[in-house]
Amino acid sequence: MSKEILINNNGFETRVALVEEGLLTEVWLERDQKHSIVGNIYKGTVEKVLPGLQAAFVNIGQNKAAFIHVSDIVDQAAGTDHESGATINQILHEGQTIVVQVYKDQIGTKGARITTQLSIPSRYLVMIPNVPSLAAISARITDEQERDRLAELLLKINRDNEDFGLIARTNAEMVGHTALYHDWRFLHRLWQQIDQRIKQAPSPSLIYSEFSLSKKVVRDQVNENLTKITTDSYEIYQNISQFIQDYAPDWTGDLIEHTVTRPLFDQFHIDDEIDRSISRMVPLKSGGNLVFDQNEAMTTIDVNTGQFVGYKSLEDTAFKTNLEAAQSIARQLRLRNIGGIVIIDFIDMLEQSHKTQVLQTLEECLQTDSARTNVLGFTGLGLVEMTRKRTTENLQDLLCESCDKCHGVGAIETIETISFKLFREITRSVKQFKASKVMVIGSARLVKYIIDEHSETLAEMEEHLGKRISFQAEESYERHQHDVVLL
Repeated sequence: MSKEILINNNGFETRVALVEEGLLTEVWLERDQKHSIVGNIYKGTVEKVLPGLQAAFVNIGQNKAAFIHVSDIVDQAAGTDHESGATINQILHEGQTIVVQVYKDQIGTKGARITTQLSIPSRYLVMIPNVPSLAAISARITDEQERDRLAELLLKINRDNEDFGLIARTNAEMVGHTALYHDWRFLHRLWQQIDQRIKQAPSPSLIYSEFSLSKKVVRDQVNENLTKITTDSYEIYQNISQFIQDYAPDWTGDLIEHTVTRPLFDQFHIDDEIDRSISRMVPLKSGGNLVFDQNEAMTTIDVNTGQFVGYKSLEDTAFKTNLEAAQSIARQLRLRNIGGIVIIDFIDMLEQSHKTQVLQTLEECLQTDSARTNVLGFTGLGLVEMTRKRTTENLQDLLCESCDKCHGVGAIETIETISFKLFREITRSVKQFKASKVMVIGSARLVKYIIDEHSETLAEMEEHLGKRISFQAEESYERHQHDVVLL
């Protein structure tokens, strides 16, 4: 699968797009005032221990205290977690200094999630400090002979090192001793610098900062499938060029500085794709569509045939639409960076073989996703349950905010509903306070609707309340705004 990376920088924001086989599959963005801190290592101070939650809050120097659960605390001597052993107040106490790494950004009102199990990736390897005996292989490498070869190489390379263990990343498949040793030397030098800072830095302090967004994406994606990296920033071009010379000298793709007048993302229609990726409905080529509804607890995806009337039978139409939807859903989950619980409502199918094929298609398409996913299958109600690991805010949360009209509800009251609320307010006000007449100041649309559609209702209210009711249109008011003035 051929891949291409596009990097756009405009001085206040860096955006990176991953294009696979001509389709945009992932987008990352980093704004100067809001950097992701996932991967950063901090020396922090325990602020509060919560025995009831088996967790603690740790001051790492951010605007919100970070959150750590007992299962994320590793016994450095044994290299195991405390999940089934000691309680949180037996491990941590207020004022204690600990070294932690962020594995989930602050999302909404929740502080960053942290762990004491440090891990630092390079191109082919992941360094796990304080566990020198570790020599693990990525689960995505499935060939047993290759796993055995890599395990042997890791043990050989790290034989005399007592500071950290190693995990071979997926990129390490079929990579030789020299390249792995080059990575190991980089990690070894890096750990010496980190260890020195841990010993000398005060608390709270930033000990290690992850690579910039552009370098991080290149590091994680550079392999024989990556054919081209294009950037419109000369500074990023220089940095990536040096980065590749240092860490991926065998890469044979092209690094290009985009210098033409037309903006880089415009030329590749990336902005149009991003705009579509934050819309609620995603059209399918067949004429069907997907409808995404996201909330804090989960994301639901509804599959519809739409205008697709398709094949010889209803079952066949549903099956073909669902197959296309499964492919599109896998891509959209990556593109939107949706995490947590995902519920998919495929079109009902009667044949079990069709359900099996749709599930297999979804799972196969998710294999290229770097985030951990778990498809649990169809429920008794015919819904597909799955999870996707979330470490940063999704694209919608990064680019959007709640609508100031509907306040995130996704719907607004009808003009009729607003009118009836106004009538009730008039009645309450007249009965509660003394007044000779009532003046209603409202939006032009609201006043016009009431006069056109409810003049009889107004007459009945005036007679019932014994008060004169007059209206004044205010052009600056929103459609729902109104004031009841007693005169």
